[in-house]
Amino acid sequence: MVRIMVAPGKYVQAPRILEKAGEYIAPLGSRVFLVSDPLAWPLVEKQISASLDEQSIAYRCELFSGTCNMAEADVLSDKARAFGADVVAGVGGGSALDLAKAVFAQIRSAIVTIPTAASNDSPCSALAVMYDKNHRLDVVLRLDKNPDLVLVDSKVIAEAPTRFFVAGMGDALATWFEALACAKSGATNSHAGLPTTAGLGLARTCYDTLMQYGISAKLAVDRNIVNPAVERVIEANILLSGLGFENGGVAAAHGMEMGLRALPETRGTLHGEMVAFGCLAQLVLENYPKADIDAVIAFCCDVGLPVTLEQLGISDRTPEHLMPGAEAACKERPTRNSCSDLSPELVLGTFLGADALGDNALRRRGR
Repeated sequence: MVRIMVAPGKYVQAPRILEKAGEYIAPLGSRVFLVSDPLAWPLVEKQISASLDEQSIAYRCELFSGTCNMAEADVLSDKARAFGADVVAGVGGGSALDLAKAVFAQIRSAIVTIPTAASNDSPCSALAVMYDKNHRLDVVLRLDKNPDLVLVDSKVIAEAPTRFFVAGMGDALATWFEALACAKSGATNSHAGLPTTAGLGLARTCYDTLMQYGISAKLAVDRNIVNPAVERVIEANILLSGLGFENGGVAAAHGMEMGLRALPETRGTLHGEMVAFGCLAQLVLENYPKADIDAVIAFCCDVGLPVTLEQLGISDRTPEHLMPGAEAACKERPTRNSCSDLSPELVLGTFLGADALGDNALRRRGR
């Protein structure tokens, strides 16, 4: 089996780096079509616009409705073509970046991602998650290349709500355990190859970085401060986790997240928050040693990630209520990358076992 390693063309991270966005975008093209969500653009418009003007780069920004679907991508692609764009740039959260990727896939331009929060690991990937009009997963687009450029302004990231930063740590927390599960089971990564040693090493470094710097970084972001710990964790959330999941593969942590999304109470929960609980569930499913499970639970409690179903909004923990989520998780390929002999009953027991461990930890902490 072939081993495959992919990565963005260039990753640039620093405070106020968007004031130099034009310098980094100029080698890619001279007409930039920006796709942004309405909340993000006012935060960065001045820096990006001035920088593009300095480089004599023509640009147009389109704000999207908040729904990342193929119909919206089609409309924006027509506008990008009419503008004559040779670069598409996504600005904002995961939906804005994925929508920009979908536009890129249609017009065959260069692609730039500019995340304004470190809430997930999508900015570096060659994947775009699209939803239907009912906000249910429709299709995952697999692009023929990763972004040409990823621009990460750590000052902008630190000034975003802390919840987004913490959710990013939840998404990143599972990266190593999922990559290791895939390596053990022989599952392929997002590009139908086995992980390289480098890919697995990056996934492990992601976990180690969170364990060493996560708590202090969270406390700094609470005060909108950028310091070395914050820089390390931003890199872990976006770059290390992105390379780790795409090259290492995903397993039960994301499969459990997909399953629990079948329960309507989880609609207001962020992806990384769900993955954090999914990570705990994966460790239970794979029967990890108590010391490893305790370390993950302690980290989640310290930074504010959920460790119980109730913290995900699920107050009804009866088997009858949880079974649709267990059945959905059981059908997901990522879950099977952790355990080939799955059944809804086993996944249900995993949910409840993880919930019990989390609940016990919270009670011991007096919560």
